[in-house]
Amino acid sequence: MRASTIARWWFGLTALTVLVAVGISLVLALTGDDPQSDSPLADALNIFAYFTIQSNMIVGVTSLYLALRPERRSTLFRVFRLDGVIMIIVTAVVFHALLAGLVGVSGWSSVSNQLVHTVVPALAVLGWLIFGPRGLVSWRVVAWSVVYPLLWVLFTLVRGAVTHWYPYPFLDVGELGYARVSLTILGITVAFVALAAGLHRLDRWLARASGRQGTMESTTSVAALEGAGDTPSEGGR
Repeated sequence: MRASTIARWWFGLTALTVLVAVGISLVLALTGDDPQSDSPLADALNIFAYFTIQSNMIVGVTSLYLALRPERRSTLFRVFRLDGVIMIIVTAVVFHALLAGLVGVSGWSSVSNQLVHTVVPALAVLGWLIFGPRGLVSWRVVAWSVVYPLLWVLFTLVRGAVTHWYPYPFLDVGELGYARVSLTILGITVAFVALAAGLHRLDRWLARASGRQGTMESTTSVAALEGAGDTPSEGGR
C-alpha cells in the first residue's frame, strides 16, 4: 500500500474519532447525563465553548480535508492545520499534567474524556509527524495561527460576561478580575507562539530529512538499474 493511501486512511480515522468523541459529549449533554446547568440545551451549547472541543473539531475538519483532498495548500487551511496541531497538544498536556487526577467520570463520559484528551491528540500529533504534509508552515502561517485562539478567548470573555459562565476558572473575570485574566492570556499567547515557532522549525527539519531520504532512495534505485544494465545478457555470453 502506498504511503499516500495510508496517510489518507490515517487522516480519515482521525476525523472519524473526533466525530465519535464530540458526538458522545453532545449526546450526554442533551440527555442530562452530566448536567452543568438547568437546561440540557445550554449544556450542549457550552460543550462547543471548551478549548478541548474546539481543538478536536479543528483537528477533525482539517484531517477530513486531508483525507479527501491531500493536495490542499491554501493559506487558510495551512493556518488551521497548524492551529489544530498546537491546540490539541495544549489540550493533552494541560489535561494529563494538571487535570487528569481531578476528573471523576465513568461510563460514556469516561470514553468521551479519553477520546478528546488522549486518543485524538495521539492520532493528530503522530499523523502530523509521520504524514505531514510537510512545507505547510511558514512564519506568516505562524503569525496568523494566533488569531483564532485569541478570537476564542474574546468570545469566551464576552459570552461569560452575559451568561456568567466560563469554561475554565482562569478565564473567570468575575472571580479573578480583568487584570489577572489578561496576564494569564498574555502568558498563554507567548507559549502558543513559541510552540508554533518550534513546530515551524521541526517541520522544516522533517522536510529536509524526508528530502534526503528520498534522494538516497532514488540514488540507490538508479545504481541498481545501472548495475542491471551492465550485466551481460545470455546472448552476449
